[in-house]
Amino acid sequence: MPAHTHGRKTVQGSFKWHQYQVVGRHMPTERTPVPSVYRMKVWAEDKVKAESKFWYFLKKLKRVKKANGQVLATNEIFEKHPTTIKNFGVWVRYQSRTGYHNMYKEYRDTTLNGAIDQMYHELGSRHRCRFSCIQIIKTATVPASACKRANTLQFLDSKIRFPLSFKLIRPSSRTQKTTFKANRPTTAMF
Repeated sequence: MPAHTHGRKTVQGSFKWHQYQVVGRHMPTERTPVPSVYRMKVWAEDKVKAESKFWYFLKKLKRVKKANGQVLATNEIFEKHPTTIKNFGVWVRYQSRTGYHNMYKEYRDTTLNGAIDQMYHELGSRHRCRFSCIQIIKTATVPASACKRANTLQFLDSKIRFPLSFKLIRPSSRTQKTTFKANRPTTAMF
């Protein structure tokens, strides 16, 4: 994916979701002058929403609110090899109309952001699940030998072929091009 420049920062691809690493802690007090530092990877549309999501999860996990906490750093994480195809495994917890469910999904993409984008679209379409109801627990690059899902396995064949089922014979030059033809073109290749 080509890198686009917005202002001074470089963004990989044109994904809605970006991976951020947010580092934060509780404000130092007299009781705890050196509080524990927490680091979390979150997906969000921008830096502000990433920090908001960080406080949402930290409040649930470690009882540290935004009011008495501080963000030490927020960095966007970029893919090391954004042009190589990889298999990504995503562990998700989501809330449906009936309750909470755990799920494991596999996607093939060049970047993790692309795989997460696919995941949000799939959960939205197949499960009618909104972004706010989805929690990404873990992500990993899965080797071909460890892939489980049929949708991923079908692309792991070394002799995979994509036959051309529809072929329209185009004119050899611009002078040979006409708006109307005397007879219908044959597009079937079998």
